[in-house]
Amino acid sequence: MADYDVIIIGGGPGGYVCAIRCAQLGLKVACVEGRGALGGTCLNVGCIPSKALLHASHSLHEAEHNFEKMGLMGGKPTVDWGKMIGYKDDVIKANTQGIEFLFKKNKVDYIKGWGKITAKDEVTVGDDVHKAKNIVIATGSEPSTLPGVEVDEKVVVTSTGALSLPKVPKSMVVIGAGVIGLEMGSVYARLGTEVTVVEYLDAITPGMDGEICKVFQRMLAKQGLKFIMGAAVQGVKATKSKATVSYKLRKNDKEAALEAECVLVATGRRPYTEGLGLAELGVEMTERKQVKTDAHWRTNIESIYAIGDVIVGPMLAHKAEDEGIAVAETIAGQAGHVNYGVIPGVIYTAPEVASVGQTEEQLKDEGRAYKVGKFSFMGNARAKAVFAGDGFVKILADKDTDRVLGCHLIGPSAGELIHEICVAMEFGASAEDIARTCHAHPTFSEAMREAALACGDGAVHA
Repeated sequence: MADYDVIIIGGGPGGYVCAIRCAQLGLKVACVEGRGALGGTCLNVGCIPSKALLHASHSLHEAEHNFEKMGLMGGKPTVDWGKMIGYKDDVIKANTQGIEFLFKKNKVDYIKGWGKITAKDEVTVGDDVHKAKNIVIATGSEPSTLPGVEVDEKVVVTSTGALSLPKVPKSMVVIGAGVIGLEMGSVYARLGTEVTVVEYLDAITPGMDGEICKVFQRMLAKQGLKFIMGAAVQGVKATKSKATVSYKLRKNDKEAALEAECVLVATGRRPYTEGLGLAELGVEMTERKQVKTDAHWRTNIESIYAIGDVIVGPMLAHKAEDEGIAVAETIAGQAGHVNYGVIPGVIYTAPEVASVGQTEEQLKDEGRAYKVGKFSFMGNARAKAVFAGDGFVKILADKDTDRVLGCHLIGPSAGELIHEICVAMEFGASAEDIARTCHAHPTFSEAMREAALACGDGAVHA
């Protein structure tokens, strides 16, 4: 008899959600995690701690720039970096302990240690061997770097080191203008750091709607971030107290260098599969060293599945969670499903940026006839009342059927507002369906309705 119906390797968002769902479906399940705390990168050194620092630094910005406008007088606050880091650590602890409670509640066995798949039905952790009818690989990803860039997590750091710097640096170079680089760059810019972002491409946040990217970059520049675009980093030389980043401009091969107290390498992430024993088992991999799976998340070994950052698709915690639930339901004999066309993406700067579905660029490449409904937050009473009138909502709908194909917005609470469109797209809704839905006043969400109205006869408050 197998020890378990399912063993999941990895206790991040994909792994722990998969484990809990398996248990809810009556399966005997264990989750193997070697970090020493559940929650994976997301809860320990990613999504959650970065949001804590984003919230703290945004609160500082509000106190410095908007409190007096509202009649809140008094001395401006100073930053106690040690306390801010302590607050961030408390947030991590509360969340990771919460997952341990959920494991106990749902009778999921938590096996501490690094797991290795030693047979198609066997996971070895230390000296212990555990048998399972099914195995799920949910080991996530790790920061990737560039040739000629050596990370020490002190002066030259990844997102992990950037969350625990010993002090707020006077200057920082961020290599990469993706989500991680811009979020952490904005944190330190608000805290007084001189931040320069060096990006290989000619636009920030690659893959996002082009119009959003341009407006977003202008807004960040107003907040003090400097950008060097189209620059290929050649190397980083570091001492104990500073680093020099050398780069070459792609348009003319001109070479230059930047010096800073800290360099954040934010050039993406790569699947983490080290020590899993996949090569020995003959598990097929893609050219990008991801675990290859079929439409049901099975590897070429029928009893072994994979989800999250180790497989093809956006490296997002909520994508991993969806796949974790779908795999659990598949193993339990149900019909697990993930709609990859409706996976939102959010950047938690201020203002926030959010998107779902197709971009204008993708629709043009596809040759699809579409229409655009736009609405500025300057026309939203609630946004203006809280000094958040910058930004806009853009809804893309099929020209003939009016079916919503995508939505892209930059503005207050964008990460919350986008889910109205996610639900609408899951039900195949038209822009008119959203436009005819009553929205409470005054709310930021009215901007979504106005953009939907703009797909038809026109927004009312434009």
